[in-house]
Amino acid sequence: MTVALEILYLILVLSILVFIHEGGHFLAARMFGVRVTEFMLGLPGPKIGFTKGDTMFGVTAVPLGGYAKICGMEPGAENPYIEKALAFAYERGTFYADDFAFQEGISIDDAVEVFYILEEWGCLVGPKKADEHNVFYTRARRIKRKGIDFKEGEPRPFDDAHELYLEERSHTYRALPFWKRSVILLAGIFMNLLFVVVVFVVVFSILGMDYTLESGEVQHVVLPVWQAIVGAFNYMGVVAVAIVGLFNPATAGETISNSVSVVGMAVVSKQYADAGLAMFLVFMAMISVSLGIMNLLPIPPLDGGRFVIEIYQKITSRFVGTRAMNAMSIVGVTLFMLLFVVMLNQDIQRFVFGNW
Repeated sequence: MTVALEILYLILVLSILVFIHEGGHFLAARMFGVRVTEFMLGLPGPKIGFTKGDTMFGVTAVPLGGYAKICGMEPGAENPYIEKALAFAYERGTFYADDFAFQEGISIDDAVEVFYILEEWGCLVGPKKADEHNVFYTRARRIKRKGIDFKEGEPRPFDDAHELYLEERSHTYRALPFWKRSVILLAGIFMNLLFVVVVFVVVFSILGMDYTLESGEVQHVVLPVWQAIVGAFNYMGVVAVAIVGLFNPATAGETISNSVSVVGMAVVSKQYADAGLAMFLVFMAMISVSLGIMNLLPIPPLDGGRFVIEIYQKITSRFVGTRAMNAMSIVGVTLFMLLFVVMLNQDIQRFVFGNW
């Protein structure tokens, strides 16, 4: 029962904090008119949910993490066939990528690539398990201003191919100026840190905390709001220094020793939950700070890594291509996996065998 509760509390904490983080990305994207085709709690995979507007909201089979699928975030320069491919798709509704390849005199691989990009833009639906290869469909959509419902796979009437392209592109991340892209990338981090400030105000200025004096007397203390806010920012600073310490050989070992993996988080989450609502909220704030500041690190695929790439592209007017982006992401994921393995072993020794 104890282990089950630990897992349950861990899933609850991570789900709430990921919802807050990805909700920041989602709200910023929608504020700027960018489509978000999926908002999911859990790792990518089999999913269930409901669709509202252009977005499917739901959960996946692995309830750890989450994502908001923001349209038009594919790396590199824009595909040169995108305008013709969009018109081809909307004229037919349901079609084979091979036919477009034959029409344009390009390889089938190039045709498939451009239609998958249009799927990323929220215009198309890719091949399904029961389909023959390379079959694509127009996405079901309701156009409110015209009161028209288009079913999946139906042709879409349009007057001018270029105007159609400009309209669809205007709803993508790619079409935004640098500052709006930056807001979308950093919005998740902002929401995680804002959550910390809110928790500190609720816990220390509204609920209050009990402190045991040297005499043994328990005193209930309620702080002014400004002190709670200052305390939140001070704690963020402490966590930021600790995370930076991971990259300092002199302090990396101590920082890792004082950190926990998901195993430790599960154990500690139950301990804080047993201590009451206020302490559980404080624990969530602690994890939220770590999640937010870790995402600031300039390492793809973290938000901070993508932000640095945006800065590089802005300064140099050069695109970072798919191959380079994938290579940097692999390096980043490898570093985090190594760190995860070390911390997981540390937690097993500490919480399972009691050797730490």
